[in-house]
Amino acid sequence: MKLQNKLFIALLITSCSISIHAAEKANEARFDEIAEKGAQIMPFNLDQTVHVFSKKEDGGLQQVVVINQTNTGQIKLIREHLNEIANKFKQGDFSDPSKLHGENMPGLAMLKKARPGELKIIYTELPDGAQIVYSSDDPTLIVAIHQWFDAQLSDHARHAMPNYPHHLMHPK
Repeated sequence: MKLQNKLFIALLITSCSISIHAAEKANEARFDEIAEKGAQIMPFNLDQTVHVFSKKEDGGLQQVVVINQTNTGQIKLIREHLNEIANKFKQGDFSDPSKLHGENMPGLAMLKKARPGELKIIYTELPDGAQIVYSSDDPTLIVAIHQWFDAQLSDHARHAMPNYPHHLMHPK
């Protein structure tokens, strides 16, 4: 099968699963469940932080930042957690998202299957938290990252936002 056909099939399957997932918006009970499980997996306080998921052409950018920039304790916890999961993800270990969101989380199965070097993961600190950049040259993995971000935005709706310009969160 030609590469173009494989990409078309992957995109078709992806668009169908995105539509189905979008139709199943998380409800209040799901938000409560994610917040409860999240407290067991993420050491920082979800009510004092914001998750930002920004899709990019080659993948995406995940940021976790504090709402109050003087909250240095939460900043430390964010940095420790994101650094730890970035290192796990580089090894192909996506067990934390599986525990939190479930094994059937959109995009997760494809990310788990990525071969070494196919999925680039870069952790960096921010003045008010930390971020992870996910990128790939493989269109299927890029779609998987986007699906994964959509699922996280849905599940973390109370504590997350898409494409929010980080510099506007804390104007100087």
